[in-house]
Amino acid sequence: MEKTDGKKQLGIYLHIPFCKRKCLYCDFLSAPAGEETIEAYVEALCRQIGKEAKGFVDHKVRTVFVGGGTPSLLTPGQMERLLSAVRSGYDFDDGAEVTAECNPGTLDGEKLAGYRRAGINRLSIGLQSAHDGELESLGRIHDYRTFLRNYDQARKAGFSNINIDLMSALPGQSLESWMDTLEKTAALGPEHISAYSLIIEEGTPFSDRYGHNGRESGTGKWPPLPDEELDRKMYEETERFLRKKGYFRYEISNYARPGYECRHNIGYWRRTDYLGMGIGAASFADPVRWKVDSDLAEYLSFFSDESCEDEKNPGGIRREVQSLDERERMEEFVILGLRMTEGISLPLFLQQFGIPFLEVFGPAVKKLETEGLLAFSQEGSRLHLTARGIDVSNYALAEFL
Repeated sequence: MEKTDGKKQLGIYLHIPFCKRKCLYCDFLSAPAGEETIEAYVEALCRQIGKEAKGFVDHKVRTVFVGGGTPSLLTPGQMERLLSAVRSGYDFDDGAEVTAECNPGTLDGEKLAGYRRAGINRLSIGLQSAHDGELESLGRIHDYRTFLRNYDQARKAGFSNINIDLMSALPGQSLESWMDTLEKTAALGPEHISAYSLIIEEGTPFSDRYGHNGRESGTGKWPPLPDEELDRKMYEETERFLRKKGYFRYEISNYARPGYECRHNIGYWRRTDYLGMGIGAASFADPVRWKVDSDLAEYLSFFSDESCEDEKNPGGIRREVQSLDERERMEEFVILGLRMTEGISLPLFLQQFGIPFLEVFGPAVKKLETEGLLAFSQEGSRLHLTARGIDVSNYALAEFL
């Protein structure tokens, strides 16, 4: 566990479960809502922030991530109240990274300037594609021109750390259109780019259209998805292209200019403690994991007044509480850490668990090393996935379970 000023580091995640319209591929905990509901939720979330603080007095907040949903539905005043609650209730690092996810079509210059004054210093903007037809097929509320306007407004508001989210393997997408999206995105000069491949999730409209495996295009009414070969080609070309443009891959799907890696997400991969607040948000205080109840009405009721006493709800709002045993903690160390291209530190594993890494995972390492998926570096002190291992990371990481 990394420490700052003798305290454990803490990342805070605030979940905003509202959106203007649900995207066709989305299975996140989010839904449209009116202004009154959003305001009641912000009030409840501020109360949870204050209530949880007493359990983290030995922590220092190094990152805050406001995610969703669409956090950019919040007014600057609402965003300010949330961040003020964090600053007043926790030991807050003055240099903390404070990120807000934003959706084009919900932004303007005034709102972005207000977010900057509220303390947001990093934006994550969901573009997904630079082609309007592809955006329409996803059910996005914006077009590319709207994104460009909002991106320019963000720069003018003073944001110097911006991530752009992109998505490949979209309905009807070709390699050429994907490379064009990458070209246009890199030309804007964002500090960070996240590039994910579309996954068909059960229970979404896309699942009804394409089947749970994404390969059942049914009647042909909908644009077909790229086949596995094209999907893989897009993935490979992404790393090659962005490297040439000065972005290095530091995690399986994340690229950054030097010094602009997302500190909040790195905390997840390094198993730094994090506190998730808002409905459905996950938390981790080693060795315990838990989630907040996902029912909005229950959440609003529980935090409906200043006291928020547990007697109102004997079960509280924590769900799926799990205390990890030693083996589970070791597995997480490996599986999460190997997502990063720098890999894992074997001396750190020994320090944390008191047993040499290869005594626990030797057979898995030998198998994957023989297959060319794992490699040692720094005179054998680190272990990382090879380029081929990253391509088949799900398979490789499963060997450690």
